[in-house]
Amino acid sequence: MNPHPLNHLNLPQGTSPKIFLISKILLPALIGAPFLAHGQDLLKPLVVTASRSPLALEDTAYTSNYFDNDFLLENTRRNIPDALSFTPGVLSQKTTHGHGSPFIRGQTGRSNLLLFDGVRLNNSTWRSGPVQYWNTIDSYAVDHLELVKSQGSVPFGSDAIGGTLNAFGKSTGFREEAEGAFFTHGSGYYEYRSNGDDSHIGRIEGTIGQGGKWGLTGGITYKDFGDIRDSGVGLMKNTGYDETDWDLRFETALDASTTLTAAFQQVSQDDIWRWHRTIFNPGWQHEGHVSTPGSWVANTYDQERMLGYIKVVSEDPRQGAWLTRWSATLSYQDSTDEEFQDRRNNTGQALSNSRYQQWQQADVQTYGIDLEFESPMGPGKWIYGLDYYQDEVDSTASRDRGLGEVFLPSARPVADDSRYSLFGIHGQYHWQATEALRVESGLRYTYAEAEIGKRWDSNAGADISADRDWDNTVFSLRAIHDLPKDWAVYGGISQAFRAPNLADLSGNTTSRSGVETGGSVDLDPENFITYELGLRHNGQSTSVQAAFFYTDITDIITDVPVSDGSTTTQAANGRDGYIYGFEVEAAWQIDEEWLLSGFIAWQKGETNTSTYIGGPMVDEPYSRALPLTASAALRWTHPSEKYWVEARVLAAEEADRLSAADIGDSQRFPSGGTPSYVVPMLHAGWQATDNLLLTAGLENISDVDYRNHGSGNNEPGFNAIVGAKMSW
Repeated sequence: MNPHPLNHLNLPQGTSPKIFLISKILLPALIGAPFLAHGQDLLKPLVVTASRSPLALEDTAYTSNYFDNDFLLENTRRNIPDALSFTPGVLSQKTTHGHGSPFIRGQTGRSNLLLFDGVRLNNSTWRSGPVQYWNTIDSYAVDHLELVKSQGSVPFGSDAIGGTLNAFGKSTGFREEAEGAFFTHGSGYYEYRSNGDDSHIGRIEGTIGQGGKWGLTGGITYKDFGDIRDSGVGLMKNTGYDETDWDLRFETALDASTTLTAAFQQVSQDDIWRWHRTIFNPGWQHEGHVSTPGSWVANTYDQERMLGYIKVVSEDPRQGAWLTRWSATLSYQDSTDEEFQDRRNNTGQALSNSRYQQWQQADVQTYGIDLEFESPMGPGKWIYGLDYYQDEVDSTASRDRGLGEVFLPSARPVADDSRYSLFGIHGQYHWQATEALRVESGLRYTYAEAEIGKRWDSNAGADISADRDWDNTVFSLRAIHDLPKDWAVYGGISQAFRAPNLADLSGNTTSRSGVETGGSVDLDPENFITYELGLRHNGQSTSVQAAFFYTDITDIITDVPVSDGSTTTQAANGRDGYIYGFEVEAAWQIDEEWLLSGFIAWQKGETNTSTYIGGPMVDEPYSRALPLTASAALRWTHPSEKYWVEARVLAAEEADRLSAADIGDSQRFPSGGTPSYVVPMLHAGWQATDNLLLTAGLENISDVDYRNHGSGNNEPGFNAIVGAKMSW
């Protein structure tokens, strides 16, 4: 047996070398010097997601993070879940290489809210647990991302529990151009990734317009991701996939203070394999932890999503105006999600109740309207409005048991010919109580209605229909108080809720390692309340953000076995619990050339869960709470700013607090939990000319064999990445 490479540290008896590295080396490095995790935060950008109104990031009463396009490019983040992997409090779970569903303060999938330019992307077919839809935003077409943790449901409504992520598309910038002058801009980007069977990404985009009058910008991205390779598993065949994206945006000035925007985007992904369920997953053994191999011949997803919207934004800068800002947005989305399962094994024998092959498809058309207003009142301002989203859902399924494909209504992923509506009225008052104290209080009323058209009833042997509706009122109270020497304390209480959606009420899918999951119409909304206290420092060369949160959880809709010992589950309000944790991130601009940054975070929770429908409750650990995780980065930038190099290490402790559902999902959760890891990486860039930027990255330099907690495949081993961006 080879000695552990860290054994020369003379560790205390019984101490894991990786635990030692996190607690004795990374932790003092983070706390001993004041700095903030993302160097770009030192630029103090304006954000709108935290309060629905432009506000400096450092002035928000929430724990927020900002990621610009340079961060995504320089750190070779290939998708949105990857972009969050260096963020404290976020676990970037990946069911497969083409799917990612970040756990933000312990919440994932439909319990986090995903927006694009303020338009809601969550729809009523998003199922419980991790979902794949976060990967349907083209990260190469994004201008910046704004993440707000534990925001609650007042600003944007249902689902905003763990976090709200708002992705913003690239603007034409026509108002910043010379008045009346015609302008053109463009760029082309190419990226190569060496790992596995190689990957190639390309994007071309261009902008034209007339300064101060109008602008038109658009782009096309093609991604050919090859199969990834890991030092422990080897080549993970069928983890690669193809993706094609395009986007178009037109902006015009209706007058000096009013802008109309029309934007469209299309994402298409082909043959994304849920690799962990298939025969190409040989299982995994690492440091005594064992995950089981897959058994199906195939399990693939095709996804398409189209979004189009028209938005008008107007501001009135006049002193004494009763309406200083307003916006109106009309949106339309069309999402198609198709899954194919071949449940035979490699000898052709049928598995899982003789379901040889199965196809499921759901098409969701979503219509949305959002009205928002801002008015001064006394020593503060009101931000208020209403929003309405309606889903029209068509669903179908078929199976082939060896006698040919037949339509099978009992296998539809959600109820066919259904409608789901969300209507909300919200208001927030931002009160400047003193020069140093700002208080935000808010309320939202929501009405949700589900009209289930065709839901298969196995007892009746026919389709039935059902209608359900709920209403809900939530509040929030937040405050931030400035302290001497560029410090501030912030925090408050935020309520959140999630109304049952069509997946809860009528879902019929396969979860985890092949468990059959069904919906139920007898469900109530989930309720959450988060308490948060944070401390923030923004100095000339140093930044710190530290936060502690506690979330109380009631009536969680979860998959509960239909009877004692059954492997078939049904949605039920079968879980209460809590989760808490801390996050510390900081940055120190040592001098003109050197920047030190990093973070450390940890979470823990407990739940009281039904063992089966009508059965006793049992206490168990909160599923996929973030283990102790830390990162540190040292960046050197040449005084000319033409060259930069950044070295980073990312580490996580062993995640061994498993729920019963985790233990049963043995293809994704190794026995005893997910092993710890320490991963080094190096990124660099060179602004070769005014028009040519070259970037390079060496990820997982030591070829560490590891996976993110709860993921279906291991992360890539050593990976060399080069990119080139030509602008004109």
